Amino acid sequence: MPAPFLTVLIVDDHFVVRSGLVTSLELADDVRVVAEADRGEAVLPAYRQHRPAVVLMDLQLPGTSGVDATAALCTEDPQARVLIFSNFSREDEIQAALDAGALGYVAKSSSRDTLLNALRTVAQGRKFLEPELARQLSTARLGPSITPREREILAHIAAGRANKEIGVALEISEFTVKRHVSQILDKMSVNDRAQAAVEAIRRGLVKIPD
Repeated sequence: MPAPFLTVLIVDDHFVVRSGLVTSLELADDVRVVAEADRGEAVLPAYRQHRPAVVLMDLQLPGTSGVDATAALCTEDPQARVLIFSNFSREDEIQAALDAGALGYVAKSSSRDTLLNALRTVAQGRKFLEPELARQLSTARLGPSITPREREILAHIAAGRANKEIGVALEISEFTVKRHVSQILDKMSVNDRAQAAVEAIRRGLVKIPD
């Protein structure tokens, strides 16, 4: 009896990308694309109908994001296997997707062989990260974690705002902002706000200000 196919649900909002993936993946004898979705909201219905072995998920989607779609899917079915396939490669977004339940990440610039290897790995319930990305994520997670509120404050610091301005924007007191800033400096092992902004951008905790 022939081995069962590795079935895939592709989630990407670009028709050309999905079409190219279907053609490329199905050149492999053991892979079949059983469904496609172009929005995060369409992931759960498609998954329920087709029960693919792997969901190949973009991060940048209209409406519900790839991270939120991954979280919703893995909450409904903890056995769901999600592989992120995206060019949106900020470390914090990739880590958020992994924290939401994704088993791996592959950049869209990766080779077909790498993508197929990742799909087969994730289909077996194993994690897939290329070594350099795994190292970067590990480095970024060293030490105490930065809370969502601290990340908001870091974004304002990176934008050059003073404590009083941050307090007004977040509707908290200037004293509270100062306390958060002190905790941020300690957690990130830096000496001042400028160093904190540089380190936050390096780690992907905030976007580079325009």
